[in-house]
Amino acid sequence: MRIWVLRHGRTTYNDERRYQGRLDIPLSPEGEAELRTAALKPALVYVSPLRRTQQTARRIFPDAAQRIVPDFAEMDFGDFDGRTADEMVNDAAYRAWVDSGCMTQCPNGESRAMFCARVCAAFETVMADSLTCKAKTLVIAAHGGTVRAIMERYALPEQDYYAWTPDNAGGWELDFDETLWRGKKRLRMTAPLSFRREEETC
Repeated sequence: MRIWVLRHGRTTYNDERRYQGRLDIPLSPEGEAELRTAALKPALVYVSPLRRTQQTARRIFPDAAQRIVPDFAEMDFGDFDGRTADEMVNDAAYRAWVDSGCMTQCPNGESRAMFCARVCAAFETVMADSLTCKAKTLVIAAHGGTVRAIMERYALPEQDYYAWTPDNAGGWELDFDETLWRGKKRLRMTAPLSFRREEETC
């Protein structure tokens, strides 16, 4: 089974470097226009409840049905959503969160551990469903944090969470090996992916 794990295209919040988390920010006109169609034609793409992932999936996989997975939503940054780091430079709660390595719980939001646990539980459910159906492809269009959580937990070679940060409309291809998955819950990363028109890597 071929597995693609992708981040959504660009939004105005991405360009402004704002935390967007669970805010339902759409793709920017520029972000939507630069997306290109994939040669792969999956019947189904798993998306988050946020429209930027659904818009991305429609542009890259125009013939695919979409299935919303609520727990593939981006991390909930709580009080930090909608703001930039520069705007919060004097915010004590934000400084404390950054000083923790961004590991503590965001005020009125999630911690990274909480976020990764829900994403990985959802991923394992989707994997189980795909294996039961003997699917040849598993395609997920989600968020940067969602991709990082999946890759840190399941990808080989093993790398830190932030090492797996994808560009907008980018991500990775993973290869499923039954023995490796059943034994260690691991998948081999086989290639980077990008679906922005100025990058011709897949």
